[in-house]
Amino acid sequence: MNESNMTETLQDRILQLKEKRNATILAHNYQVPEVQDIADIVGDSLELARAARSVECDVVVFCGVDFMAETACILNPEKTVLLPAEDACCPMASMITADEVRMLRRRFPDAAVVSYVNTTAEVKAESDICCTSSNAIKIVGSLEQEQVIFLPDKNLANYVARFSSKEILPWQGFCFVHDRITTDDVMKVHSAHPDAKLLVHPECRAEVIDLADHIFSTSGMIKHVCSAPDKEFIIGTEIGILHQLERKCPDKKCYPLSSQAVCTNMKRTDLARVCESLELLKPRRTVPEEIANRARKAIKRMLAV
Repeated sequence: MNESNMTETLQDRILQLKEKRNATILAHNYQVPEVQDIADIVGDSLELARAARSVECDVVVFCGVDFMAETACILNPEKTVLLPAEDACCPMASMITADEVRMLRRRFPDAAVVSYVNTTAEVKAESDICCTSSNAIKIVGSLEQEQVIFLPDKNLANYVARFSSKEILPWQGFCFVHDRITTDDVMKVHSAHPDAKLLVHPECRAEVIDLADHIFSTSGMIKHVCSAPDKEFIIGTEIGILHQLERKCPDKKCYPLSSQAVCTNMKRTDLARVCESLELLKPRRTVPEEIANRARKAIKRMLAV
């Protein structure tokens, strides 16, 4: 059986199992194309968090990384949440612990704690509110406190600080995919495509953001490319988004800012793993109730803003 036939067979089987299990498949914009194509909903962290709360099903199959599946568990304690690639982790989420959040609270007792959704359930449980890259500025602006501990991404924290009069205290975590994009990358791609508009993710370094025409979350990038009058774009985020751009904006030309912008953890999910997960209802993600109850407050507070 050739690769094309194997893909079609797996897709057909997944569709059968999805109906049998009353399942919904959620996939992040960074997933491989064939996984995005089989998903019911493809989006960024905020869109998927909202979808996880609203979907009516018995089983949620989360094609992403560990913290995303945990968030789905927290918002849907009555549902079975599957993470097909059990080994798909987010290195940035591992850069801050619950103990470290408690230490920060002792050091800055008057500060609010804002945790990016790219954190563990334990860290969310110690936070006042969560945020995503698309709503971080709005979330910080909604707080009464003038001092804000922002974790774990230093680049996103510094970006938010540009738009806030509050004192932002950043943790020194980072996304390795975005943090390694350089100004040299920008110059090289701009040289090859001088008329293209540069869109970058707010997890990028400040000097890269300074060169951008627009800063967006992944879904923000897709919406902008589809609606803008411009015809060429340089996309400064993980290359998985290019598949959605090709699907939704076929009349536009999009070039990766860096061909090395690849999250290997996001790429661990494939059709075979999705199929096996639905067959066996494994690997299942769970969050201890005590942690989930506290983390849920921070997530719901974000969703209410």
